Amino acid sequence: MKRVTGIGGIFFKTDDPEATKQWYKKHLEINSGPYGGTFEWRHASDKDKKGFTAWSPFSEDSDYFDPSEKEFMINYRVENLEKLLEVLKEEGVKVVGEMEEFEYGKFGWIIDPNGVKIELWEPNDEVYDTIVEEDQSNKSS
Repeated sequence: MKRVTGIGGIFFKTDDPEATKQWYKKHLEINSGPYGGTFEWRHASDKDKKGFTAWSPFSEDSDYFDPSEKEFMINYRVENLEKLLEVLKEEGVKVVGEMEEFEYGKFGWIIDPNGVKIELWEPNDEVYDTIVEEDQSNKSS
């Protein structure tokens, strides 16, 4: 069973997410909307299949990273999240909360040995591609 297949996103806390987004837009040309920016890439095994990595600043007082007290969280793309969470529990990894499912994928969370909350995402790439494409066309309008 494959576990991690790529990085789905980089999330970090900042005292002013909007100012941070503007700084990154001005100096590094990272365009972002309400949920941050996205970077498109192609799957190594299928060059026609797109993937995206999210980049998103969160408010310093966001509880999304809880119970971790760290200033960042990484989202890893995975295959078969339900099975992976079972295996990780068997291996003694701390699983946080219950798996959640949305039209664009399934999400689960674990804590690494350094106390960092890790988000695991089994994407529904077809739906997520559509969401990103709509968001990018709204940014260019």
